[in-house]
Amino acid sequence: MKRMAFLFMLAALSSAAQGWWSPEWTQRKSITVNTTGTGANTQQVLSEVPVLVRLHSGNFPRFLNVRDGGADFRFVAGDDLTPLKYHVERFDPVSQIAMVWVKVPVVSPQSMNDQFYLYFGNQAAVKGDDPGATFDVDTGAVFHFNESVGLPGDSTAYATQVVSGEVFPNPASIVGNGVLLPGTAPLVVAAAEQLRLVPAKGMTLQMWVKLDELPTEQPAQVFYREDGEQVLSVRAMGGVLTARIGETEVASSSPLAAGRWHHVAVVLGSDGLSLYLDGTAAGTAPATFAEMGGPIYIGGDVEGGGLLTASIDELRIDAKARSADEIAFAAAIQGERNDALLTYAADESADHEGAGGEAGHTSHFGIIIQNVFGKKEAIVEQLVIGLCGVMMAVAILVMFLKAVYLSRSRRATNKFLGAYETLGGNELDSLADGEKSFGDSPLFAVYAQGIGEIRGRLSPSVGADVAGLERKSLEAIRATLDAVMVREGQKLNSLLVLLTIAISGGPFIGLLGTVVGVMVTFAAIAATGDVNITAIAPGMAAALLATVAGLGVAIPALFGYNYLSAKAKDINADMHVFADEFVARVNERYGL
Repeated sequence: MKRMAFLFMLAALSSAAQGWWSPEWTQRKSITVNTTGTGANTQQVLSEVPVLVRLHSGNFPRFLNVRDGGADFRFVAGDDLTPLKYHVERFDPVSQIAMVWVKVPVVSPQSMNDQFYLYFGNQAAVKGDDPGATFDVDTGAVFHFNESVGLPGDSTAYATQVVSGEVFPNPASIVGNGVLLPGTAPLVVAAAEQLRLVPAKGMTLQMWVKLDELPTEQPAQVFYREDGEQVLSVRAMGGVLTARIGETEVASSSPLAAGRWHHVAVVLGSDGLSLYLDGTAAGTAPATFAEMGGPIYIGGDVEGGGLLTASIDELRIDAKARSADEIAFAAAIQGERNDALLTYAADESADHEGAGGEAGHTSHFGIIIQNVFGKKEAIVEQLVIGLCGVMMAVAILVMFLKAVYLSRSRRATNKFLGAYETLGGNELDSLADGEKSFGDSPLFAVYAQGIGEIRGRLSPSVGADVAGLERKSLEAIRATLDAVMVREGQKLNSLLVLLTIAISGGPFIGLLGTVVGVMVTFAAIAATGDVNITAIAPGMAAALLATVAGLGVAIPALFGYNYLSAKAKDINADMHVFADEFVARVNERYGL
């Protein structure tokens, strides 16, 4: 009895989990967080984690069904009941890229069971973004750097101010838009209570940095904070990253690389001073420190020295010492390994719940086609594929018409040859009136022309010698037959040139579409900074569809051309053999 009750409870919970959050939203997508060794490799429970959801045509082919700015996006916990706080950092339906921050209540260690849902498809929905609530209370400032002009703004509820500095927008960044520090002045984050370092809680600074050239003459400050005689700094010199507070210093064991994005984090906590590079602890040393306030300098120090020239993105300042797992998870979820951490299920619709909806039945080829014909910027690929479609239609029509024509010619030729071979010497001209029976045969055209020439030369009305034909007359008849054979050969091969155009031109036209599509894809990568393979692959696959279209024209046209030209050559060869035989019989019958 207890077992039955337990099973009933499990069934009820399963049913609830497979429910539908709101009937006003017609579609949803399940997203699973991977914290196993193949994903974030998290070792402890993480709470209130900001998860970056990167949507692109590879995992979300429904951009054209979403309201402007992702207004109908809603995120719901795995229980399919609890709405999650989120905000959209970027939504670009043209490039089919969206970046959304979602506050996930719990991330379990070594698990693939943490699931939440993205709901969309409500054309009456209004924006539900709540940036201030997306981060926990210990997050004092988060700068996405997605402003087109002016100084950066804080996305948290604290609205921490940047009071001075000079930055330039950098659309080709690691997470959406970033900025470029030109090395003229540091970016100064104002002193605020939510940024105060309290020894009991600690502090964490995190940021993405890309240096095109590593400083070699003097150290460049990445982070700098000073309060009285206490100074916290993280600086780069050559390929070495060094963190320092007081007399304690930690240097990175793995080097910085020029031209590459690095996630840099420094933590002050109970373990002392810890430095992280790309989510991995670069070093930890015991350190004592006092309470610290004052501004935080990015890319320089308080005196304007140690200026840093670099691209930066996603600056986060926490009034808490974040754990190693939190740092590693942040670096992974924001970086190029994002798609290894999040698994996107097929779209589900409300009327096909649990069956994968329409997207569950969409083939990979269908997704590629949607990426071509569902995007305005794919106009070149669309034109190329359309042109290849026209060429294919023309090639099919030509192959059909020529196949019918050559088939009729062959049947009429076989019928004519059968009748001709039964003729006696005195009956050579008896088939001349067989236009109705043999008119489709090129051989009959040669025969009819030859008989006409003979009759014309032997007719008494023109004063001909009815006794026979002289050698000159036979040569003239032969020349006439040669002219007829040339014209009949042209008829046999007419329109086949369209197939040769399709064979040689189709692949090159398709290649043109592919090259342009690849150029557009890489231009979008340069503009967005989204370089993970699942963002690149759909655009590349869509571009390659143009080459497939070109080959789809050329291959059938090649087979058709070879088959039809062989048939035409056979008939043409029969025509030449017949002409020689016919002239010989004429000479035998009418020659003097």
